[in-house]
Amino acid sequence: VQLQASGGGLVQAGGSLSLSCTASGRAGIRNVRGWFRQAPGKEREFVASIDSFDNMAAYADSVKGRFTISGDSAKVTVYLHLNSLKPEDTAVYYCASERYPGTHVNNYDVWGQGTQVTVSS
Repeated sequence: VQLQASGGGLVQAGGSLSLSCTASGRAGIRNVRGWFRQAPGKEREFVASIDSFDNMAAYADSVKGRFTISGDSAKVTVYLHLNSLKPEDTAVYYCASERYPGTHVNNYDVWGQGTQVTVSS
């Protein structure tokens, strides 16, 4: 399976964006898909994840209440809706497929190419 992320862009603080992560190749699609982000000079960090089996979602404290993760019933596309954006949300956002339960980058083994989100103040 391959993951393709899209939807990034430039937005003013307080604005919104929606990201998409589409899986190609039905073989190997797993239930849990997550979003991570990496700002310049910083480590890649967990943002949100969703389990398509029961739609259970998890969020990093820094985005809780502002970002929403969702997925389609076919488990092909996962979305991340970013609201009330702040300059500190600026980063490259990656989607990934979970291999082992957890929020660490090492728990995910299939990664999309990343999409840039830039929030201006």
